[in-house]
Amino acid sequence: MDDAGSRLIFGSMGLGGGWGSGPLEAADVAAAHTAVEAALDIGIRVFDHADIYAHGKAEAAFGRVLAERPELREALQLQSKCGIRLPVPGLVGQYDSSREAIVAGTEESLRRLHTDHLDTLLIHRPDPLAPAEEIAEAFSRLRLAGKVRRLGVSNMSGEQMRWLQAALDEPLAVNQLEMSLYRRDWLESGVLVNHPEGAAVGFPHGTLEYCAAHAVELQAWGSLARGRYSGRPAERAAGTADEADGDGGAAADRATAALVSELARDKGCTQEAVVLGWLLRHPARIRPVVGTSNPERIRACGQAEEIGAAMTRQEWYALWVAARGRPLP
Repeated sequence: MDDAGSRLIFGSMGLGGGWGSGPLEAADVAAAHTAVEAALDIGIRVFDHADIYAHGKAEAAFGRVLAERPELREALQLQSKCGIRLPVPGLVGQYDSSREAIVAGTEESLRRLHTDHLDTLLIHRPDPLAPAEEIAEAFSRLRLAGKVRRLGVSNMSGEQMRWLQAALDEPLAVNQLEMSLYRRDWLESGVLVNHPEGAAVGFPHGTLEYCAAHAVELQAWGSLARGRYSGRPAERAAGTADEADGDGGAAADRATAALVSELARDKGCTQEAVVLGWLLRHPARIRPVVGTSNPERIRACGQAEEIGAAMTRQEWYALWVAARGRPLP
């Protein structure tokens, strides 16, 4: 994506006043203005959405910001995701990347966002019932109409991308995956080949390599690990049984948080900048999606690129080993 701003991306999931069934309120729009301004202050120019976030209210809140500040549109890159149907009475939740669902979902996103085009459209999750040709046809229709400029995916493996790419006449631009100092399967899968620990790693081998070989931008959702190592000590200490299982547990969390805090003090930066800097230090050119809508936490991410660029090999590995809760094999 061609933008001159930060490598960070703003994730809009927290906009819109929550996932309840109530209408969008004036306070929700005001909060969106504040969050967007904080993101702009630290150089963010790419804003990530999905049609399901807050049942559409996240896009609607952001759209009100654009409607009230139309000059922003030319300075921003907008992307949104489609392909998930939330459960409603009588219908189970499901994935839907059919031709009709992609086109209709995109049209609705454009309406809510008060824009005539998306810079990037992402397929939110793989739909087992959607032929690649249908996805390609929907994208072609939207692109020819000037409503979508690039197509990307989210939560797909390298082989799934290869399968979809064969049906497309334009290269896939993005793959958005959960990647953080806590969720490290994307990293562990590459070093645990031919090692017993590798059996517990579910991330599909070769996905990062596919993206690198085909110039697919990697975006990391959940990049702040939900504040696990920064800013939420009570939640971090409590944890949950499933989160701790096989991951070094609470002791690893405490050790990692302590190291993040120490590095932040030494470098004169925030803990958020250290956590994101660790991702940014990786040569895959990962672009972290900052999912908080708290303006203070958004601004706390502002030094992440600087910290990542200056992070030493020893510091990077020390964070990885601390988060693992055990030495590398």
